[in-house]
Amino acid sequence: MYQPALDAIRQRTPLTPQIALVLGSGLGAFANEVENAVTIPYSDIPGWPVSTAIGHAGQLVVGTVAGTPIAVMSGRVHLYEGYSAQQVVFGTRVLGKLGVKTLILTNAAGGLHPDYGQGSLVLINDHINLMAENPCLGPNDDSLGPRFFDMTDAYSADLRARVLAKAAALNIPLHQGVYLALKGPNFETPAEIRAFARLGADLVGMSTVPEVLAANHMGLRCLAISCVTNLAAGISTEKLSHEEVLETGRRVRDTFVRLLKAIIPEVAA
Repeated sequence: MYQPALDAIRQRTPLTPQIALVLGSGLGAFANEVENAVTIPYSDIPGWPVSTAIGHAGQLVVGTVAGTPIAVMSGRVHLYEGYSAQQVVFGTRVLGKLGVKTLILTNAAGGLHPDYGQGSLVLINDHINLMAENPCLGPNDDSLGPRFFDMTDAYSADLRARVLAKAAALNIPLHQGVYLALKGPNFETPAEIRAFARLGADLVGMSTVPEVLAANHMGLRCLAISCVTNLAAGISTEKLSHEEVLETGRRVRDTFVRLLKAIIPEVAA
């Protein structure tokens, strides 16, 4: 089922990316940093679901960053758009079969931790999946990975250590925390946020976890960075909106891009 998509990408570029980067809501500016870029709309790739969420361009950009071959998913799809978990991770699986070894995910998230102000960047070190979905349900595809797979180091400790060191060298504040995932599309209630904090969550969002599950199933290394675009319900008295998410993404764009450009050579090895 993945071969037509692989063929379509290979017809447009001979490059074999080492790293894949998924850009979340309002964070698509990084795609402009790719050198010698070949841009392929998702609609041109057989089987690849098309992004419908605001702030997601819906195109694959293949090229290099700091000399490293990279594939950038400028926009993703979500369960709340009506896609299945398998459709949500279709791009992850195609890029894994294309030769990618490391997956870097970014997202916009609500902040629960008191130290996370709006615009904070947070390196995800673990997650809690409350989506009630898993892309690996059903008959196992042995060409992707084993039936049962470990998630102890789902967010590579080695890669996180490298990124933290680079962020410190650049004087970019970077927290670490646990991401809790829900289907959405509604923002959470204050009571839910209080419950999630008691569970140990520092961040809450509507993406990332399906891709991390699929990537770990395939044996890819994962790294994920959240931009805290809003304080979760009940922590702030402000009404939550997607416009706020996009605006905060624009505000921290330059810092986020600088960090991503700096860490790509660090995690390529």
